[in-house]
Amino acid sequence: MSKRAIIIVDLQKDYLASGSFALDGIDAAAENAARVVAAARDRGDRIVHVHHVSKEADSPLFAPDTDGISPIAAVKPEAGDTVVIKNYPNSFRDTALHDTLQAGGIEEVVVVGAMSDVCIDATARAAADLGYDLTVVHDACATRDKTFGDSVVPAAQVHATIMSALEFGYGKVTTTAAFLS
Repeated sequence: MSKRAIIIVDLQKDYLASGSFALDGIDAAAENAARVVAAARDRGDRIVHVHHVSKEADSPLFAPDTDGISPIAAVKPEAGDTVVIKNYPNSFRDTALHDTLQAGGIEEVVVVGAMSDVCIDATARAAADLGYDLTVVHDACATRDKTFGDSVVPAAQVHATIMSALEFGYGKVTTTAAFLS
């Protein structure tokens, strides 16, 4: 049995162009994530979908019982997949994720999803801190422009900054093509 799990974080409809919080490059990221997941299924890796659901009913993002919390079609859970619901950026915080991975003998995690600088960053760092061998497939992740004071930081720069920090101190950061080869 494989000791690797693919963790798909927050690839949900609210992040699409038609959603409430569109991300730059979300369509390409979801397509790449789907390729990673398809290859993982062929290898017998564990597939874990983490979906964010806000605690506030009137939240502008991932409000409970809305279409926005539904998974993006390209990465919908299939029979045998694990689905974890979270309420915080860190997919391990107050969820069964770590226990589920431990029970499955998982030693390596591959993280894809959104947003690069929030939930991917928090989840990847937590995974490394918990002792998992970490890989982030960066072109299967997406974010959007951010503001800091009077500055607007372009999405590509936000993404690159986070990925460089993860690669420097937490694990491997790679492309879909390199991961699949």
